[in-house]
Amino acid sequence: MQSLKFHLQFLKSNSCNFPKFFSTNATLQSAGPMACLLKTRSVIRFKGPETLKFLQGLVTNDVRSLDNQKTAAENGITPNTPAVVTSSVYAAMLTPQGRFLFDFFLYRPPRSDEKLDRTGSGPGSDPGELGIFADVDSSALDELLATLKKYRLRSKVDIENVAEDFSCWQRFGGDLKGTSSSVEELEADSVGWGGTVDRSGVSSSQANSLGWNWHNDPRLACLGYRGIFPSNATPPLVEADKETVEENFLLWRLEKGIAEGSAEIPKGEAIPLEYNLAGLNAISFDKGCYIGQEFIARTHHRGVIRKRLIPLRFLNSSGKEMEQKVSPGSEVINTASQKKAGTVTTALGSRGMGLLRLEDAFQGTGLLTIKGQEDVNIETIRPKWWPSEWFLDHQQHSASA
Repeated sequence: MQSLKFHLQFLKSNSCNFPKFFSTNATLQSAGPMACLLKTRSVIRFKGPETLKFLQGLVTNDVRSLDNQKTAAENGITPNTPAVVTSSVYAAMLTPQGRFLFDFFLYRPPRSDEKLDRTGSGPGSDPGELGIFADVDSSALDELLATLKKYRLRSKVDIENVAEDFSCWQRFGGDLKGTSSSVEELEADSVGWGGTVDRSGVSSSQANSLGWNWHNDPRLACLGYRGIFPSNATPPLVEADKETVEENFLLWRLEKGIAEGSAEIPKGEAIPLEYNLAGLNAISFDKGCYIGQEFIARTHHRGVIRKRLIPLRFLNSSGKEMEQKVSPGSEVINTASQKKAGTVTTALGSRGMGLLRLEDAFQGTGLLTIKGQEDVNIETIRPKWWPSEWFLDHQQHSASA
């Protein structure tokens, strides 16, 4: 839990130049679309002919999709969009025992033959070398690089820390999807695709070798857009009055019960299925072997997940939200049985997330509290994105017990 405290302190210490922190999700929703620089994330680059093969045997998701090109339908409308696009991929790296180590947001920038040429009229001719960029947890960067290089062996893959050159950004908030038409969005959300529309960014066809654009967050649509951009420029669609602190994106995730990074998903301890990574599109169950795959497959096919990461609200006896009263690592108690129901994993303001036993989590209000802080009541929130079978499975296993 020490890493999570450092994570929150880091967020607070870097928020002085940005708009205020919204203490509740209701005010965050009403604030509308916003964007934030993810200072707790860094960027690394994989480059070489065996990049995809290396990652495919290492992470939980099927990275071959990064080589599946889709023609950009609107490319005939404006030269400010790529000729082909690829979706980003969310994945995790595990221990051989199937415990969480690191998470990755993987992006494949377009090759030279997929981008517009200098005239803005069509793709170039040189395919170039395959490169994959990864958005990773800053606090675990050195350990991650050492681990990757340990597994690389003789693979023809170069692994670089490019955190000084690139930054991670997130666009999120209420009514994000309704802010512009699809064509306007495609024209505006890219940096460096052509020379006739996006003058704010240097064109990739005119001296910049890479083009960058926002991607749908690969986990859930409600999280908005995510992307990697050059550190020396503000991404497109980021207005000065809409740039906010990273704490607000953390609050947005807390409301939905979505953890990211080893500060929120305990490294070497967390079971990915308990932290809902399968529901967040981080795990492929038919891709084949990867490190830790046997445990994940066995747990998944057995179908018994007794604990899950759940959004929490901290309330007083009157039902009003209590801020800054609960810290990560606090033990959650079922007042009816006086037994441990779980643990608070993340807390910010009056919101948090906890890894709780499902049989305790949704029994009703007023039954959960914090050990040693009996004046704090815990309300659990059922996320809207949860598949219905997660509750059906829980009810069936409870009945069997």
